[in-house]
Amino acid sequence: MATKIDLAKYARDCLQKREQNKTSLGPGPVITISREFGCPAKKIACELTDAINNKKKRNKWCWLSKEILAESADQLGLHPDEIQYVFDYKKKGLVDEIISAQTRKYYKSDKKIRNTIGKVIKKIAETGNFIIVGRGGAAIANDIKNSLHIKLIADIEWRAKNVGKRHDMDINEATRFTLDYDRKRKRFLDYYWGKTSDHSIFDLIYNCKTMSCEDIVTSIILMLERRKFLE
Repeated sequence: MATKIDLAKYARDCLQKREQNKTSLGPGPVITISREFGCPAKKIACELTDAINNKKKRNKWCWLSKEILAESADQLGLHPDEIQYVFDYKKKGLVDEIISAQTRKYYKSDKKIRNTIGKVIKKIAETGNFIIVGRGGAAIANDIKNSLHIKLIADIEWRAKNVGKRHDMDINEATRFTLDYDRKRKRFLDYYWGKTSDHSIFDLIYNCKTMSCEDIVTSIILMLERRKFLE
């Protein structure tokens, strides 16, 4: 199984090592995995982490998704539950914002929360040896030279069928739910990109309907070796 870590401690340790070797090491390497809803991003991230670590004797890699929530909340001085709605691709209405600002001592705006999430992800990406699943990572870390940005796609019928099984929905409900989540994730990515994003921000795009997780991982490993990320 992929390594579980204390994110804050691991990142601090990595940053300290990079400070000691800053003449030879640049930001990264980092991998981001974005996906259309219903594609197995976490399964691929887990298998990819294991495959990378089987090839590397030091500087082990870890994959992150929900851990970013806890670290962002800590940076904001809030409980993770208080910013969960942002990770669920929701947004407070104007009335909710006003009420929260007037009644809560440690109120943080949507913009403040999103910008803090972006800073946390950018720091993780620059630290290196991380696979970041979702969370706008492809946009946030796109300017890092030692980065690889992956997109997982599949046709709506295939994805809706998977979503229906997972959430006990009929195919029509699952299709609507899937398309709605796609739109929300797109808006989340666009926020960090600063404009409307498209597939050009990704380096590799894989069709999860026609390729197995094993084939996708094997292909990514070949690219990582070609880019010398595994040395």
